[in-house]
Parts: sequence; C-alpha cells; structure tokens
Amino acid sequence: MEPASPAELADLSGRVAVVTGASRGIGKGLALGLARAGAAVVVAARSTEQAPGGLPGTIQATAAEIEAAGGQALAVRCDVSCPRDVEALVAATLERFSRLDVLVNNAMSPARGAFEEVSLSMWDEAMSTNVTSLFTTTREVLEPMRTAGGGSIINISSGAADHRSTPFLPPGFCLYAVAKAALERFSTVLAPELGRFGIAINALRPGAVKTELAVRELGEDHDWAGWSEPEAVVPSVVWLARQRGNGFSGRVVDSTQFGVSWP
Repeated sequence: MEPASPAELADLSGRVAVVTGASRGIGKGLALGLARAGAAVVVAARSTEQAPGGLPGTIQATAAEIEAAGGQALAVRCDVSCPRDVEALVAATLERFSRLDVLVNNAMSPARGAFEEVSLSMWDEAMSTNVTSLFTTTREVLEPMRTAGGGSIINISSGAADHRSTPFLPPGFCLYAVAKAALERFSTVLAPELGRFGIAINALRPGAVKTELAVRELGEDHDWAGWSEPEAVVPSVVWLARQRGNGFSGRVVDSTQFGVSWP
C-alpha cells in the first residue's frame, strides 16, 4: 500500500472540532487551521465583543473568517470555568453538527504574580480555568466521542510545565507553571482509560508563539527573533486531531519538534 500523502494526512473532512480560547492567539490560529484541513469548527471563548482597552478578537470574528474562506463554523460563548457553559457548548455543537470528534483545550488564565501577593481567590481562579476545566470539558465530550467511535483531545500546554524551564522563568509564574504541569499529567494518566473508547488524549507544547497577549506583556519592541506565529502550531494539531485511542496517545510533545523527533 502506498503511504498517505501529506494532503491525505491533513484531511479532516467530515469531522467536527471544538477549540476553546479561539477568539485570538494560538486558539484562533488553530481554529482557522483545522477549518482549512476540512473540519467544521466550533469557536469557543468568553470574548463576544471588543472590550475598551482589551485584547483584540472575538469568537464571531474568528467564525466569520472561517466562513469567508468557505469553511463551516459556529461561535459559542463559553467560560470554561463554568460547568453549565461547557455543557451548553457541547449541546450547541451536537445540535448544529450532530457529532463531536476533536476537542482542543486551549483556553487558559494567564494569572501571574509574586507568590506573596497571590491570594487564594487568584489561585482558585487560575486552577478553575486551567485545570478543573480539563475535567469538565473531557467529561462532556466523552459520550459524543464514544458514540462516534472515537475522537481526539488535545490539551495545549507550555514549556513552563517542565522542571528544566525553572531557571529561565521570571518570578510570578508559579500559578501558570503548576497549572500546565497538572494539564500534562492529566493527559498522560487518563490516556489508558480513554483509549478503551477509541479516544486519544495528548498534551502539546507550542513553543514561543507571538500572540496578542505576549505583545501586550513584552511590548512591540521586544526581540521576537525565534518566536513563531500561531499558524506554525497548526500542522502538529491537525495530525493529533486524526489520532484515536489505539494510536498516538498519552504523550507530551513539542510542536517545534513535529516531524523531527515525533511522531
């Protein structure tokens, strides 16, 4: 049998993907990329309108861009820290597309601060958005994916989760680093259980990506050499979206090493 061509490997026609945190940054780039690969994309985030002085981007704008390029999209407001919102997100997906094949957990809270200044409410908010939401979204998509014969869950992590990154992290990254480390362990330990239902689950570190948030925090005059654009993460996510529980699952991988050290 001839090996599959790159085009065939990237084909997600007939599949439905939900991307959280998709109004801007990496999430928007992944939503657009999955749509280009043929998937119908549900664009989820809290951003339904541009807040004065806030970061640019809304779920409606991302969905409109997908549709303008000939793709299928549905914008659904969702705060992933709210279980009712997550339940409504999955219900809206099934009502519109009748199936759910891919979940990209990209939404995150960038809450940071020196440890002595971090309140318990800040900790709880960060963990609710960055960690507890993984439990909620995964539980909600479990039945639709199992009904469809399988699916793929891709959890967007960070190099901050790695112990080796500690000397390079500025002060104030405790919340973020701990949350991303929990995300990776959630992905690896759950893989055998989900594999029984044909569902793959992996954690992906996108590397240094120039997003609207990064620009606001670091400034336009920052040295962006070596940073990638969100589109650079798309090929690895499209490949992971095609995986099932009996294949590539339970892994923590780096997008910048896609095609080099993995798959």
